[in-house]
Amino acid sequence: MEIGIYTFGERTTDPETDLLISPAERLRRLMEEIELADQVGLDVFGVGEHHRPDYTVSAPSVVLAAAAQRTKKIRLTSAVTVLSSDDPVRVFQQFATLDLISQGRAEIMVGRGSFIESFPLFGYDLNDYNTLFEEKLGLLLELRESERVTWKGKHRPSLDNLGVYPRPEKPLPIWIAVGGTPESSVRAGKFGLPMALGIIGGMPERFTPFAQLHREAAREAGHPTPRLSINSHGFIADTSQEAADTAFPAFKAMMDRIGRERGWSPMTREQFEFSRSLRGADFVGSPQEVIEKILFQHEIFGHDRFLLQLTVGTLPHKKVLRAIELLGTEVAPAVKQNLAQKGASS
Repeated sequence: MEIGIYTFGERTTDPETDLLISPAERLRRLMEEIELADQVGLDVFGVGEHHRPDYTVSAPSVVLAAAAQRTKKIRLTSAVTVLSSDDPVRVFQQFATLDLISQGRAEIMVGRGSFIESFPLFGYDLNDYNTLFEEKLGLLLELRESERVTWKGKHRPSLDNLGVYPRPEKPLPIWIAVGGTPESSVRAGKFGLPMALGIIGGMPERFTPFAQLHREAAREAGHPTPRLSINSHGFIADTSQEAADTAFPAFKAMMDRIGRERGWSPMTREQFEFSRSLRGADFVGSPQEVIEKILFQHEIFGHDRFLLQLTVGTLPHKKVLRAIELLGTEVAPAVKQNLAQKGASS
């Protein structure tokens, strides 16, 4: 199993200064986080796209290109690229360039987005939410397969045997991120694409049908079994209590802010504590607790990758770096060793 981290460059009040962190400071910290993740042997770092004041990353490829110069082995992916409101040609060019800069470490994770700000910002109609993604995904896949493309669609000017450059040395991995809709899972499977399943609430067993739909659709379309990633919120500290006490204020602030827009009730400490239990969605705890929970979910999903969003809101930077260190030096090796032993004995 590959284990890594994803982030949106969250920007909320710094608990150590009680001041709103600046975009420049958040990006400086983010570079340190990615660099450390590479140093401690994590496999993947994902940077997502939002167009809101409480996040600093609206251009993941730029951030990842900067990170490519400070890292050596870690794979660099968007998490996600909101393809519906972007131009597939530019997305391909940006990540092909990132792939060349990073010597083959780039990936694209595309999705429809959990917020809607990018649609009016770039002149798209929310009534076209579904058709935009379907059409642009098809074009992106054609661009990956062919240097010169002839294509016609509804939402973008046509291409008539035009070349798109630069080309990566190998085809770019493209993942589809889904939040728990059957149609999205089936779409990923029909294309034979790996799927990143976001589980940020509820019991994990509830999401089993989406993984099954993904694999069944791929099989029916004649594709090999595609890879599956589980992407979740979490935080790690040396003790369970420290992890919970550090994470809860930031988690609550961020989730309550989103909840006010979507009609959710404010998060209580009781709800938070359940979410970090074995049957909950969040991976907040000691290294051993997180190890046990990853393995528990692997029994359910049999997934190939696990990505953890450590910074759900602004947290003390030194504690974030310690969490990354623990994930890379204690959690990931233990999970991989356990799964390798099970594989050898089966």
